[in-house]
Amino acid sequence: MTNRAGFMDAALTEARNAAARGEVPVGAVLVIDGEIVARSGNVTRGENDVTAHAEIAVIREAAARLGSERLGNADLYVTLEPCTMCAAAISFARIRRLYYGANDPKGGAVESGVRFYCQPTCHHAPEVYSGIAERPAAELLTDFFRARRES
Repeated sequence: MTNRAGFMDAALTEARNAAARGEVPVGAVLVIDGEIVARSGNVTRGENDVTAHAEIAVIREAAARLGSERLGNADLYVTLEPCTMCAAAISFARIRRLYYGANDPKGGAVESGVRFYCQPTCHHAPEVYSGIAERPAAELLTDFFRARRES
């Protein structure tokens, strides 16, 4: 798999898997040299860990697998605009590129909210590409929360 759409499809699969577990449907994959080295959806409920967002889970997995906290040659694909915590983790891991699907005007921190990578205190900002598979990513979230409200 070597294309953005394919990697985002993999992240969407992780988001669907998260929804099936009752987690907020956000998925992420971390790619190095055209290969997925880590994949996860949100696992906050399953692990009883508020920090277990999909982005954090794949960063942890990749760092452990590669034996390094720095992932400077990695690209991250995530279905939703990262929050402040995840944006900071992406920066600290020195991830090269961030691709994300749906914007998150309420909780996002990349192009919404605090715009973390634009702050003078941010030591590393990845290249950011938004709107990749935006519609299916947004629909997953909308459908998930609609079902919760109706039940």
